[in-house]
Amino acid sequence: MTKDWAAVAEAIKQRMDELGRKQEEVIKLSSLAKKTVSELQHNTDQRRRSPRTLEDLSVALDWHPKHLAAVAEGRTPPQLEEPVVRSDDDIPGRLDVIEYRLDQIIDRLDKADSTEDRFDGLVAEIRTVVQEVISGRDQPGR
Repeated sequence: MTKDWAAVAEAIKQRMDELGRKQEEVIKLSSLAKKTVSELQHNTDQRRRSPRTLEDLSVALDWHPKHLAAVAEGRTPPQLEEPVVRSDDDIPGRLDVIEYRLDQIIDRLDKADSTEDRFDGLVAEIRTVVQEVISGRDQPGR
């Protein structure tokens, strides 16, 4: 799969601006070589990067470790609090991800229930108003 290194470079530049971080600070926080950070930041050498490189750079930019890998693959980056699966054998990490996603589904269902409750309340109010209008028309002298 082809990686979108231009999107990675843009994300890095925007994030560095947001955080007010200079390249030297990102290099220090990531423990990556200056050349590596510069190539990614400026999209000067489009070549395969180790997942660890992108993780270290993501963490140095206060992102989820899988953030830049997701950007490179054209996917929506994970939220910072989302758990990380370290390997295919990382059963606890996989279970954490499942639990996290189930919590997200529960939150969405709760919001849907709340919206449904509000909708039901509005329907009841509309029925009451319609019945009052109909009753008013049926009364003589109105």
